[in-house]
Amino acid sequence: MIKAVFFDIDDTLYSFRDTHKIAMESLYKYAQECLHVDKDTFCRTLKEVQDKLIERLGENSAVIHNRLIRFQNVLGLLGKPIHPYAREMYSLYWDTLLLYAVPEPGLRELLQELKAQGIYIGIGTDMTSYIQVKKLEKLGVAEFIDCIVTSEEAGVEKPEKELFDLCLEKAGLEPRECLFIGDNCRKDILGAKNAGMYYLCYCKYCDCVDVDERYCIKSYEDTAKFEELGIL
Repeated sequence: MIKAVFFDIDDTLYSFRDTHKIAMESLYKYAQECLHVDKDTFCRTLKEVQDKLIERLGENSAVIHNRLIRFQNVLGLLGKPIHPYAREMYSLYWDTLLLYAVPEPGLRELLQELKAQGIYIGIGTDMTSYIQVKKLEKLGVAEFIDCIVTSEEAGVEKPEKELFDLCLEKAGLEPRECLFIGDNCRKDILGAKNAGMYYLCYCKYCDCVDVDERYCIKSYEDTAKFEELGIL
């Protein structure tokens, strides 16, 4: 019997890819108007910074998601002052993304029903904790969440088992009592599977080519999969 449902956040509770594009466009405009740096130069420098961070830290660290660190290093390579531009760029990016972030259709209704059924609701996500909490608040779903596990807290990125084990520890449940929902086949689905949890792939923003259709959902308004699992 499933007693807990854990969700990824980005491209699972809202469209990260759409809001990210809008946020980046605001940065390109800022770079041109305030730094006198064109879009191509900014993009090239940002990629160089991210490649260097991954080369130095690997891909198993939440630091590689930290936009403030990215922007500080971009400014350094461009020969621009760190203050006040790094902070302003950080705020501009996230303020813009959060402004346009809206919950997936049917999400709030699903969470309300899960709560009514006495289901524990958790978050298992890569990224830094502060901004992921801000996303939950902006989406209007923070009140439903019983625990949050980020890769910053776990010390590893998905699909590493330690992150999923921390989800289970916080819920106080066994793997077969938990369902994990995420959009990334390699990170979310493989990680949950290796941890022994039930899983569903939120396929609206991905192909999920490696996941059986029986374990895919494209809308939270379609509750058939949850009913099959005996949750609703």
